[in-house]
Amino acid sequence: MMVQQAMEKADILVEALNWIRQNRGKITVIKLGGSLMEEELSIMHLLLDSVFMESVGMYPVIVHGGGNAISQAMTDAGIQPQFVQGRRYTDPASLEIVKKVLGHDICVDLVRRIEILGGQAKPLSVCIGTPVLTGKKLSLPDAMGNPIDLGFVGEVTQVDTQTIIETCCAGFIPVIPSVALTPGGQALNVNADTAATAVAQHLKAAKLVFVSEVNGVRTDPQDPNSMIESITAEKARELLTSGAIVGGMIPKIQACLETLENGVQKIHIINGRLRHSLLLEIFTSQGVGTEIVE
Repeated sequence: MMVQQAMEKADILVEALNWIRQNRGKITVIKLGGSLMEEELSIMHLLLDSVFMESVGMYPVIVHGGGNAISQAMTDAGIQPQFVQGRRYTDPASLEIVKKVLGHDICVDLVRRIEILGGQAKPLSVCIGTPVLTGKKLSLPDAMGNPIDLGFVGEVTQVDTQTIIETCCAGFIPVIPSVALTPGGQALNVNADTAATAVAQHLKAAKLVFVSEVNGVRTDPQDPNSMIESITAEKARELLTSGAIVGGMIPKIQACLETLENGVQKIHIINGRLRHSLLLEIFTSQGVGTEIVE
């Protein structure tokens, strides 16, 4: 029985070998965020997977958000969180909280956890380390086409790819919070999904992985069994047009399509609550989430 179990483990390693060879020396951008950031066990498994990826010659790059932690810190400070078209309105007081929570506290904690797991990581943040995201204030139109005031909310316009690549080549996992700086040095709060998308596009990453609370793209949001394992960009556009994809998955899929058009080879959406979901998605033939390809 023990020999049989050992042989099964060897088979798993052999299956992974092909995928390790294919991805060795290539960049994978991993977006962490949502309620998963408060789930210690899930985050530890995801970070351990990232350490494994780096150990076998891949270049994982972590981009993170932390909306729940920001909302809690704002509430503690007596500031009522406000959202406009899905974006957090960010006044000067809120911006200071965003910088502290995202740019320092969460970023430092992720680096610390990676080091506990035996890996090496570096913060690439506006508050510590070297900032790598340049941005501008985001302007969104209201129903009449007039610009909406979002405060210090931004979008990424430039990524310091050289610093990120040098960090990877030195054996460190870059950890990047979704806070950008304008050329004049003003910090801006950036949506983590769009920040990860920008990083993947500028790096021409082989993969972009959205770690979510759902198992992938579903034709029925309430039915986990309706997940689509693999989908082309053309088919994804059809599902968007038909209304089969709804809710918060719509902007995520739209971002995925834009990312594919800008040089990223594959995009994955996986359930971060599944233990070792990163490894299962990348190093097995079947995977555990949705793979979107051009």
